[in-house]
Amino acid sequence: MLPKEKGMEVLEAFDLTKSYRAAGQLTGVDHHTVARLVAARALGTELNDEPLVRSRVAEHHRIYKPWITEPGAWLQYDFGAGPVIDGLAVVLFCAWLAWSRFRVILPLSDRSLPSVIAALDRTFRSLGGLAPTYVLTDNEKSVTDRHIAGIAIRNQTAVDVSRYYGITIATCVPADPESKGGSESSVKLAKADLVPTDYNLRDDYCSFAELEAACSEVAHGFNARPHAVTKRAPAELLAVERLALHAVPDAPYTAAFGESRTVSWSALVSFRGARYSVPDRLAGGQVWVRAAAGEVVMVAGEGSGATEVARHRLVGPGQASVSEEHYPNRQGRDPLRRTPRPNKPSEAAFLALGEGAKLYLVEAGAAGARRIETRMAEAVTLAALHGADAVDVALGAAAIVGRFAEGDLGSILVHGTGATRAPTGPPAEHSLSAGTAMWSVLPAPDEDDER
Repeated sequence: MLPKEKGMEVLEAFDLTKSYRAAGQLTGVDHHTVARLVAARALGTELNDEPLVRSRVAEHHRIYKPWITEPGAWLQYDFGAGPVIDGLAVVLFCAWLAWSRFRVILPLSDRSLPSVIAALDRTFRSLGGLAPTYVLTDNEKSVTDRHIAGIAIRNQTAVDVSRYYGITIATCVPADPESKGGSESSVKLAKADLVPTDYNLRDDYCSFAELEAACSEVAHGFNARPHAVTKRAPAELLAVERLALHAVPDAPYTAAFGESRTVSWSALVSFRGARYSVPDRLAGGQVWVRAAAGEVVMVAGEGSGATEVARHRLVGPGQASVSEEHYPNRQGRDPLRRTPRPNKPSEAAFLALGEGAKLYLVEAGAAGARRIETRMAEAVTLAALHGADAVDVALGAAAIVGRFAEGDLGSILVHGTGATRAPTGPPAEHSLSAGTAMWSVLPAPDEDDER
């Protein structure tokens, strides 16, 4: 016969999956056993709690002291393999309060320490900004440097996190069902509901946001339904356990924001072999970077003053993700769209005429026009006679049709172009060779015009 505790676990798995075979796979028993236990419960029959004892191994049977939990003492967490989204294998972070059985399920991009810290912080916030005395994990390498004589040596970051949140991080005793069973059961049940299988008929996820919503829905179902052991809903018991929990700081621990990175002078941050942009005001400074939900999140500042400054979709090594809004006051380095910058008073006077003047200079340079400085001085002189706006329009027209010879500007200005304003940029198909298709819109030049 199965132990009573095992029988309760089997029934809980069946209630969640509504499948004998699925419940059997999750709990490690035959599906016929699941059916028998379900039938016995329906008849009101008490489950036999006598374990199966074989005389040959009775003398070697392991006797262990039961682990009695108390409110506010323990929170356990473990990981399970989640679904694959856009080629990225997701990790399911499953945490539960041992006394109230209140569960939290979160999808993570990896099991790195920054991700774990961020997940623990979100867990504490979901409990109302409260934390227990102890946090138990399955001997995770992310919080342990090494072992000496069976004793786990915590890494410095894990120690700092413990002090910040006022908790003690502990690791499960190997092969101990009392300390490990709760978290492992939570992982199995979460995977049964969240990972697409032939049993739950769940479709694949299109995004991390969809998976996050599903995790929240599944956890809510766990917490709203009476538990098989306590006969009360975990959400109801959490209201009692909160009285024994302690408050955590308002701001997350800094390492929860991710890994520290220096921003280059081009406002780029390197992360996992790829480059991501941040607002250019942060160039030369420091930011925190972490992967979350298929995205790269960047935070600047410390403690309660930390704010998110950028978010990009995760890209592969050697690639880059650059947002134009991060460079509002910076000109790009597109060789076909260079912006003139004056270095002399004469250049400044010409460019001050407007966008047509800037376009004229760019196109004249591309066409290899001769005596450009002379034409620029001529334009400034004409502006004093005809007005800057009229000359700017004429310069733009001359740039479009490639007329940069002596007298061209005056001819366009006198005979008119029909334009109402100067063009603001080069044509879409910019070329180093000046075309003549637009000459037909201009008046015929005088015979004494220089060609």
